[in-house]
Amino acid sequence: MSKYTRQHRHLPVRPDLEQLKHQAKDLLRALHAGDPDAVEEFNANHPDPPAPVDAKLADAQFALARAYGNKSWPRLVQACDLIDAIWRDDIAAVRELVHKHPNLIHENARGTEKCNWGPPMSYAANLGRNEIIKMLAEMGASDFDHALDRAVLQSKIDTAELLHKMMDSPAPPDGALAGPAYTLSVSGTEFALRVGARVIDDYGRSIAPVDVVLETDSRNPAAKHAILEMYAAHGLEFPDTPVIALHRGRIDLLEEHLARDPTVLNRTFTHEEIYPPEFGCHDEVLATQGTPLKGTTLLHLCVDYDEFEIAEWLIERGADVDARAAIDAEGFGGHTPLFCTVVSQPNYWANRHGGEGSARFAKLFLQHGADPSVRASLRKQLHPGYAPRYDTEKVYEYRNVTAAEWGEQFHARDFVSRSAIGTIAEHEQVG
Repeated sequence: MSKYTRQHRHLPVRPDLEQLKHQAKDLLRALHAGDPDAVEEFNANHPDPPAPVDAKLADAQFALARAYGNKSWPRLVQACDLIDAIWRDDIAAVRELVHKHPNLIHENARGTEKCNWGPPMSYAANLGRNEIIKMLAEMGASDFDHALDRAVLQSKIDTAELLHKMMDSPAPPDGALAGPAYTLSVSGTEFALRVGARVIDDYGRSIAPVDVVLETDSRNPAAKHAILEMYAAHGLEFPDTPVIALHRGRIDLLEEHLARDPTVLNRTFTHEEIYPPEFGCHDEVLATQGTPLKGTTLLHLCVDYDEFEIAEWLIERGADVDARAAIDAEGFGGHTPLFCTVVSQPNYWANRHGGEGSARFAKLFLQHGADPSVRASLRKQLHPGYAPRYDTEKVYEYRNVTAAEWGEQFHARDFVSRSAIGTIAEHEQVG
């Protein structure tokens, strides 16, 4: 059995040169030991590989650098040194590196195209390093458009103001709102709108990235509400539907819908109602979500979009905590909102940030009589953005499972709340 752990090499935003040196030495030791995984990785990335037993440290470093998308080990070292200097806001070190290696000013800071943080000036814009930006501009950096986009996306508004002024305050292109929409940046959206970004075209048609706001993997209800309301204030007309009212965080509009149609509390909504195609929204895979939302109720939606206040409001007015999702022709669906508590998009970020969440939705539903013994069949394919960490090609099927079993068996563990599963187990024991 191989003792060498071959990884999908992806250079982090702030690479650690010492760690990379250790990785190269580990690769070399594994090559000399004849480890098959190490040999495979070495041969795949070295254009003229020597026999493993004859490999030198320089060979292992070269192969490792290429595995990370860099053309050579020296270029990878330059990337690490440059990025470290930008993070430390060390203007002198950045100037020295770019002066010594002029190519760095126009190349991706990480030395690989697999990085959307861009060349050094754009990279500095991500971090709000204004003095470094000024210095690089004087040295010939030209990636102003990308740098401005990154500053807005990262909510570095002082930096965005600086870059916009350096560019002679141009009118933003129609895609200028997409970056802050993806990160749900309220300040970035405010800036883009303030300098002239449009939400509708000359014919009144929507060009606001509503699809990005609804489909992004982030979950920040207050920010989402604020951005959608800014779009509305700048002329975008939203359809008058219960789901859009939920997306906007507008309980007042939900009150109006309920007054007109009491069935809105427990009716199910199609994928197209949840993700309107007229706003450019996509299919179930590209519309990022945890437990499938197609054919679910407003209460299901509240869990995946972390709309706790609206969930409480719905329950107070009679929403059924055991309302089942629609069941398709192949028998998939029928899950209750409790299923969403154990597999959800908010869980993903809670787990990735070292926590498990509060399980507050599971507690809320159970306190109001949710039945944890309900069984349903579900299937799930992940958004391609979760590759290579998870398989995004396969459609996984889970048949006749309870909410807890759905969570226990789900293949992408980052989406699973152990706290919610534990809460359900405790409830069953007490019951």
